[in-house]
Amino acid sequence: LMPALLWAQTPDDRGYIVHVGDPMPPFELTATDGTVYTNATVEGQVVVLQFTASWCGVCRQEMPELEAHVHQAFKGQEFLLLGVDLDESNDQVKAFAQQMGITYPIAPDPAGGVFYSIAAPKSGVTRNVVLDRNGTIRFLTRLYDPAEFAAMIAAIESLLDE
Repeated sequence: LMPALLWAQTPDDRGYIVHVGDPMPPFELTATDGTVYTNATVEGQVVVLQFTASWCGVCRQEMPELEAHVHQAFKGQEFLLLGVDLDESNDQVKAFAQQMGITYPIAPDPAGGVFYSIAAPKSGVTRNVVLDRNGTIRFLTRLYDPAEFAAMIAAIESLLDE
């Protein structure tokens, strides 16, 4: 693993401090159902980490699309869509997931530890980080843009075929 200093780099124009081709920084998240996800436990699957929060309007717009066109489309394959909720309590996250009608797992990200390993502070939460089976970042989205969303789905399909 790289020393932490290398992650403290200048954010790009979308607020990312990671790039396509980088390894996903180390993470450990416990979903609202108690399942623990780490870099090691997700290895071998194509993974989308969906960064969200209940107060984020754009996230609320994107989540039904993720449920329908990503989770439902690829579940049952070697694929995981994991919601990562920025700094809200487990109860808040559970209520948010229920309200949004999502069935994919979602985990609180206490103090934004995982979020701030991929994005600069105050850079906006609506993001998807797509990882290949080896945990390498292969696609990054910011906000909810239908064209970018379609490109992300195409990227997931091609990674599942690798």
